[in-house]
Amino acid sequence: MTKRQLGLSIYPDHSDFEEDKAYLTLGHKYGFTRIFMSMLEVSGSAEETKLKYQQIVDFGNELGYETIIDVSPRIFDQLNISYDDLSFFNDLHVAGIRLDQSFDGATEALLSYNPYNLIIELNASNNVDYLNNIISHQANKPFIYGCHNFYPQVGTGLPYDYFIACSKRFKKYGIHTAAFVASQVGTIGPWNVNDGLPTLEMDRRLPIEVQAKHLFGTGLIDDVIIGNAYASEDELAVLSELNRYQLEFQVVFNDEVNDIEKTIALEPQHFRRGDINETVIRSTMPRVTYRDVANQPHDNTQQFERGDVLVGNDDFGIYKNELQIVLEPHTEERKNKIGHISEDELFLLDFIKPWTKFQLTAAD
Repeated sequence: MTKRQLGLSIYPDHSDFEEDKAYLTLGHKYGFTRIFMSMLEVSGSAEETKLKYQQIVDFGNELGYETIIDVSPRIFDQLNISYDDLSFFNDLHVAGIRLDQSFDGATEALLSYNPYNLIIELNASNNVDYLNNIISHQANKPFIYGCHNFYPQVGTGLPYDYFIACSKRFKKYGIHTAAFVASQVGTIGPWNVNDGLPTLEMDRRLPIEVQAKHLFGTGLIDDVIIGNAYASEDELAVLSELNRYQLEFQVVFNDEVNDIEKTIALEPQHFRRGDINETVIRSTMPRVTYRDVANQPHDNTQQFERGDVLVGNDDFGIYKNELQIVLEPHTEERKNKIGHISEDELFLLDFIKPWTKFQLTAAD
């Protein structure tokens, strides 16, 4: 599996160079390694554009970032750049270019053989045979990436099922993919409307770490990029702590939770049993590891609701100290409710399939 990255977005035509530098320095501190840079709004000459973009790209390169710059056919025309000669972008010292609009398939395939080994990143937010066409023209696949769009206008982001269908087209070929999450404080984007810049509409107002968990949790996205600038340091910090390779759910513990129950929740590597049921997600190894540890009944008489975290108590025989997460409401006095999954993350329970690995952390 490709190493998963976190990325930032920079808009040189709408931002200040010194503020951009400070943002990239902060991102570097928190382990961000990728830059999305928009060139859709340039207004100066080719030389002016080159100087403006090159200085921030070079600064990012010094910090170890990989920069991919977003371009369109209009920019090629405006700056008099030929598709047969990508030296302009090589002179910017970028790692690649993202083609915001499509060509004829043969053009994209030919671009992927550029002598500078520039990555050619395609717009992944389409569910047509665009990618198949490019691959059929014998594209240089290691240099083909896919990156979804973002959507500044509220209500216009991709619906989830469509996003999945689009993403699967790229993962079918093992192509590196990226998508966007929205900062809840960033105000800079490519246009004069900025209601956040996510790929998925359902993610727009969620905490940024939940958005990232959602994208990574699909198993179809390698890089998560914050679409709008500038995200807060708190947002960068919480993303830096995110497990990019398995879902971690935040648990709000009950006041009555005891030490063994906290240990059962927070310490093991959990995985769902392969022989699943519709009522609960079962993590059964804790009942083996902690079979000799007593666990008296408490918080065991109410109806359990979706997202409640349960541990079998002393009355549950062999199932004592088994951890469960509720999917369907039910009652069972042989189980103690020890807490519940954070409300924002409940929808992520759908990603816990047979044998899926997951972890639990204590909510702040």
